[in-house]
Amino acid sequence: RRFRIHHRRSPPLLGFIDANQGITFQPALDAPDRLPRGHFSLNLDDRYMTLGWRHGLALFFLPIPLQVVVWDPVAGVQHRLAVPPGFGFHPLENPINGTVLPAAGDIDHFQVVLVSSDGKQPRRALARVYSSETGVWGDSISCPVPLVSMVHIGEPAVLAGNCIYWLVSASNILEFDLERQTLAVTLLPAQVLTSRNRHVSVIRVEGGEMGLLVVSGFIAQLWKRETDSHGDVSWSIGRTIELDKLLPRNSEKEPPNMIGYAEENNVAFFWTVGGVFMVHLESLQLKKLPVTGIAYRYYPFEIVYTPGIGGGHEGVEVVRHLWWTRWRRYIRQLFS
Repeated sequence: RRFRIHHRRSPPLLGFIDANQGITFQPALDAPDRLPRGHFSLNLDDRYMTLGWRHGLALFFLPIPLQVVVWDPVAGVQHRLAVPPGFGFHPLENPINGTVLPAAGDIDHFQVVLVSSDGKQPRRALARVYSSETGVWGDSISCPVPLVSMVHIGEPAVLAGNCIYWLVSASNILEFDLERQTLAVTLLPAQVLTSRNRHVSVIRVEGGEMGLLVVSGFIAQLWKRETDSHGDVSWSIGRTIELDKLLPRNSEKEPPNMIGYAEENNVAFFWTVGGVFMVHLESLQLKKLPVTGIAYRYYPFEIVYTPGIGGGHEGVEVVRHLWWTRWRRYIRQLFS
């Protein structure tokens, strides 16, 4: 069964959360679809870590008291889950990452996938899956990882096909297969490993499969992974983008920094001296966002389309529809 929700078109990218501005919504759409800044906001302990956003749900990690928080900003509901046994946290030896996603074909429930490393030698990566439908964590899943690898806290996961991918260390990708419930590690392409001053992000490429966006200076390369019938993996460059022809440059020729990626819309966020821009990686359409200052990490706020949503005012209609749908669900649960 395919775990990825299939949409009749890309879900609207309503906005984003700027990691520098706390957990506060920043709009991306134009009027009349535009939602106001701060339309969604959440206060957590200062020590929280943002693990990711997907399909209108957010996932945060609290080192104290060792919990993850699933936040549904549309309904204004939090779900606090104790981190399962075996996931002790240490920022270097036992970092924790994770992601949230809707259950297969069911927007009423969600899953949380947590990953970490055991901090022992030989090092192993660990994963466990929580289902809101059952209310329990599944069995522990593990695989060996290279000595230099560890689960990276700062890079959000990308969902491509049936798998979730995280960039771990500077040389490996951790892959969790949702259908088979297995973990595996993939090495980055040799050319990427030997290049200097580059930023690597896992993305979703043509066909919905996993790929890479490698940014070095003003050059961005899209890499595609292919697996043959024997299971052997090869990489190839699918496209090269000259960012200096798209993004503004200053007299010092300071290169752009990639600060986020929206998997459903295939949009990358770049910070430049001239502001923050969204670049669609297929059409290369460019849009400047109404934000100022230096940005570190943008978490896109994309919401799943459901039957009956559409028309002109996408942002407003989608949020209103989901608000009523989710509140009816929560009320039914209270009296069931």
